[in-house]
Amino acid sequence: MKNLMKPNNEAEAYAIKSVLMEYGIYAEIRSFHDTAYDGLFQTQYGWGVIRVYEEDLQEAERIVEEWQKAAPKDLPWNSDSTDEG
Repeated sequence: MKNLMKPNNEAEAYAIKSVLMEYGIYAEIRSFHDTAYDGLFQTQYGWGVIRVYEEDLQEAERIVEEWQKAAPKDLPWNSDSTDEG
């Protein structure tokens, strides 16, 4: 298997895995969290990695790129201002 990408967090990892599965691409998630070291490796290496079979890598990269472009840039819960009205 080949590394596809390093997601920022668990939610992103599972969202991407779900999207890939919709296209028939098997993906596995490997977190770098280790309870013995209380997440030390995550601070050094990132949250984890999503891996796919080598023959699916190019298509998976295309799908993830399209998914990232389609994702909203400004999520409502990240906004400093609120609509009152």
